[in-house]
Amino acid sequence: MTRFRDTLPPGARIFESRLQVQWADVDVVGIMYFAAYSRFAEYAEMRLFAELGFPYETVFSQYAFWLPRVRVEAEYYAPAFMSDWLRMRTHIERVGGSSVRWQTVVFNERNGQPGAALTFVVAAIDGATKKSRPLPQPIRAALLACLAGSRS
Repeated sequence: MTRFRDTLPPGARIFESRLQVQWADVDVVGIMYFAAYSRFAEYAEMRLFAELGFPYETVFSQYAFWLPRVRVEAEYYAPAFMSDWLRMRTHIERVGGSSVRWQTVVFNERNGQPGAALTFVVAAIDGATKKSRPLPQPIRAALLACLAGSRS
């Protein structure tokens, strides 16, 4: 099994959220299924944007854009079990003109250990044409302020 190596840069803004492992998240022996970690990371993503003032319930229609995934990487370190509470720690790694990269590390509150780390790269596309477009400026500015070394 791969050992976790923390890549959180000093000074990066951290977003935290938590969810409990449910019956639907586990396999027949009660271990959290690897694909369920993506749902937990997507919940952390929603909470990140909401905390920045851009809740997913309104942001896409307000700015007429979408953020499809163009790359997802995952590493798994230790199992989680049904009813475990998992804490997701998310930080922004890179903000481009039309893309964003962030990492979510999923920690098990039962033992404090990391169970998985997922990295997402999303690219802004126009809601109507589905073609690449720049990130809306208010969103890009809020994301840039989250980077390590940025001035808030």
